[in-house]
Amino acid sequence: MGIGVAIGVIAFRKITQAQSALGPEGLNRAVARLADGVYDFADAVRAGMNEREVDLRSALGIVESDAGRR
Repeated sequence: MGIGVAIGVIAFRKITQAQSALGPEGLNRAVARLADGVYDFADAVRAGMNEREVDLRSALGIVESDAGRR
């Protein structure tokens, strides 16, 4: 009987989680997580690009002030 109750509780929790994921709030959470992931990825790409640019400028002996850029 205890195993049946435990299975029932687990099933209830899973169903509740699935229902919350289907509603507007669940969709909003999913989109927010996706957007956060995209922003984190873009930040990592920008950091890598900046690091690579510094490496290339150093290797080529290019010294340029930031005032002339942007």
